[in-house]
Amino acid sequence: MESSSFHGDSRRSHSRSSGGGRSTSGQSSSISTPDCSHHFHSRCVSDSGIVANGSAGWRDLPSLRSTNTSLRQPPSSPAAPTTQPFFRPMEPRVFDDDDPVDRTPRRPVASAAEASDGGGAVALATHCEYSALARDASVDDFAVLVHARAPGIASSGSGGAPRAPVDLVTVLDVSGSMVGTKLELLKQAMGFVIDNLGPRDRLCVVSFSSAACRLMRLARMSDAGKDLARRAVGSLKAGGGTNIGEALRRAAKVIDERMHRNAVASVVLLSDGQDTYTVPKRGGYGRGSDANYDALVPPSLAYEGEGRRSSAPVHTFGFGTDHDAAAMHTIAEATGGTFSFIEDEAAIQDAFAQCIGGLLSVAVQDLRVDVACVDLGVRVREVRSGSYASHVDAGGRAASVDFGELYADEERRFLLFLHVPRARAVDNHDATRLVRVACAYRDTATGRAKSVAVQDAVVLRPWGGAVAAERSVEVERERVRLEAMDGIAAARAAAERGAHAEAADILRSRQRAVARSAAARSGDSACLGLSRELREMRSRVADRRRYEVSGRAYVLAGLSSHAQQRATSRQMMMSSGGDWEAEQSVAWATAGATTSYMTPAMLDMLDRSRRSRELLRRQQQTKERRTF
Repeated sequence: MESSSFHGDSRRSHSRSSGGGRSTSGQSSSISTPDCSHHFHSRCVSDSGIVANGSAGWRDLPSLRSTNTSLRQPPSSPAAPTTQPFFRPMEPRVFDDDDPVDRTPRRPVASAAEASDGGGAVALATHCEYSALARDASVDDFAVLVHARAPGIASSGSGGAPRAPVDLVTVLDVSGSMVGTKLELLKQAMGFVIDNLGPRDRLCVVSFSSAACRLMRLARMSDAGKDLARRAVGSLKAGGGTNIGEALRRAAKVIDERMHRNAVASVVLLSDGQDTYTVPKRGGYGRGSDANYDALVPPSLAYEGEGRRSSAPVHTFGFGTDHDAAAMHTIAEATGGTFSFIEDEAAIQDAFAQCIGGLLSVAVQDLRVDVACVDLGVRVREVRSGSYASHVDAGGRAASVDFGELYADEERRFLLFLHVPRARAVDNHDATRLVRVACAYRDTATGRAKSVAVQDAVVLRPWGGAVAAERSVEVERERVRLEAMDGIAAARAAAERGAHAEAADILRSRQRAVARSAAARSGDSACLGLSRELREMRSRVADRRRYEVSGRAYVLAGLSSHAQQRATSRQMMMSSGGDWEAEQSVAWATAGATTSYMTPAMLDMLDRSRRSRELLRRQQQTKERRTF
């Protein structure tokens, strides 16, 4: 049923339908006036279910008594609620009713040096696979690692530029399967999100079951805005089916039609079920086999081309073990977002916290890294950049990678594979200059365009004799990671066609390769975490039942993380005898595979969430002890 409106169009339609203020029985229709001063026919308001019996905030609402005693409602409790009820207005035709953004002037840049490429700039670096090559050697796949790191966001009081405000649309599943504990955990997690948004951020809440509804406009998170958001979330009730496609179309409408725009925009989608409206169930092995999940993605939220997004990435969260992991992963992949798996439903708040910790610290946008070969004969043969769009010129003399947004302190790496020719006999230089790397981007906090260049990547070409050079640890670590990602993708493909033993063998082989790498043997934390991740994946793909229950989601969340080099959340079920400290220790160990992508802001928000949950747990224990 469509909810009633506080807009003039609604009042006019009520007047027309009631015959100019007369009821259908010929008696006068009573007029009620809420605190907002809009006028309604009492019967329309009562029939719509907007106003519960005894709700506060309405003036002169007459009692509508039916002559049918079986329809009478019991009297309301004498203890009236103290909080203002949430009235869900009818959605406008165009979602251009968003709150204005904060236009407070941004802090001026401290100096001309800082404005060009000084403090607060992206840090670029290159690492050659070997520091030296024999002069008479010609190599077709010489690897060069390019490493970019976003600047940090200055802490309050340090005089640094503030973070960029965010437009956040949360799309929440309230289908029948969310009833009970799941819905209460979702409300608790959303409360944490609301509490941690700043007054310049804006939030819109969309709920969906069989249909989708915008619960509140895109509102600034002032005290009044947060109160509205809390009441909107508190009004959520579970029931109905799961229409993810309609929910995302509603979110896209919010993003596309907003009158004002903050620098950063994102959508968060949580669902515990499978869409049966846009993507009907099909036959075949595995959940959603051969389903066209791209139909779930509104065109305005998908990639526009060359790595650029037209509006906002969608970060998806599979809640519990009954969600459609393939659908959620496809949505995230198509929009530039991440897919996270929340097997442990009680940890939903931690998953949200990790995500918003990143969203509230976006430091760089539209990052593009350009590579140009320097010495004659050097050519780019291949670029390995994960899910990020790359381009190599026809002659192989230049290449580029589009990374888009980076969170504060977040890193991106990619490998260049070069053809390096023999050193020319007429060349008296003892080194070959391989590539020149530069980047251009927009500083999110200041809105300024910036560019950074780094010294040319050089390989030594010593005269005479054999060359003994150790392989770069940085290059080897990235090679190992990329090969492991290829193995994960291959294992997933095998598991999807039912070859679970083959999938487990692939992951076992990749795990052994990681363990044998020099980086892992030297105690490199990223490689050790990757080894643990592959071992966990292997156990979850080994048979059909476990793969269907949790393996698919765990593998896809890992692929999402490695392809984007961004932390995703995998909140897994742990067995620790109810010991909170032990649970957290085990959770960190399991999540260690992706902690190498964690940023300080994400870790800080995750820590806040865990302390908040621990405080709530202690309060509940104290309350229970007092009860007994």
